[in-house]
Amino acid sequence: MKINKNIFGLFLIGTFLLSCNKNEKADGYGNFEATEITISAENSGKLIQFTAEEGQILKKGAYVGFIDTIPLSLKRDQLLVQKTIISSKSSNVLSQISVLNAQLKTATINKNRIENLVREDAGTQKQLDDINGEIEVIQKQIKSIQSQNLPIINELKSIDVQLKQVNDLLQKSYIINPVNGTILSTYAESKEITSFGKPLYKIADLTNMQLRVYISENQLSNIKIGQEVTVKIDEKDTMKNYSGIVSWIASEAEFTPKIIQTKEERVNLVYAVKVDVKNDGSLKIGMPAEMWITNKSE
Repeated sequence: MKINKNIFGLFLIGTFLLSCNKNEKADGYGNFEATEITISAENSGKLIQFTAEEGQILKKGAYVGFIDTIPLSLKRDQLLVQKTIISSKSSNVLSQISVLNAQLKTATINKNRIENLVREDAGTQKQLDDINGEIEVIQKQIKSIQSQNLPIINELKSIDVQLKQVNDLLQKSYIINPVNGTILSTYAESKEITSFGKPLYKIADLTNMQLRVYISENQLSNIKIGQEVTVKIDEKDTMKNYSGIVSWIASEAEFTPKIIQTKEERVNLVYAVKVDVKNDGSLKIGMPAEMWITNKSE
């Protein structure tokens, strides 16, 4: 009888402890999120190669595929030919200017000599006037030819700008993954025709997840950014614990979202809180979880 009483007493104590644990409530309820990025095409054309698959883990800078570049390559070749033709015209003009500059240099030397002769009364004013007239004529010829060369120079600059644009589009024809993450969805297939801005795939970094929970105003004093909290998810018949860090607290209240179902938690206004949690592979986007504040102020 004494043994039975002891067993019955232990049973009562265990039942009491379990009931106490069941009556405990989490400080916040919410769902896991991740920063999702949609990668879009930066050029239009046929998707020659596209290797992205759902669930695939990609590194930043990884090659994913490319869009047909033949039209752009032909356009670049055409511009290069045009540039060569225009450059030859400019070369002819520049050669004429070079000849005139040589003549101007010779005339300037002769002018200096005549000025010296005039000072020594060995030359005449007419000689000086003639050489000044010759220099003036050459200078006008140079300006005239330079004005003819200006449109050619502007045309060459225009072609250089077009070449830069084509080279930029050629570079953007290669689909390079911009961030580390896991592909969540794909929106295109190889051999499809795509266009600028069309979504190709969605990616998110799932190594670090964010739990968005909602707390009431009277809980704000118990939580702050950088604080460590406990995050719990369902795992079979028990709860699995994670360590989390509060990374953001909303500055304004909002009406209670539908995801908070318990009557006690459905207050009129709540504050959103984000908790960063390192993912061990078990956490998924949209998964429900609880937040427990480990160090509450009394």
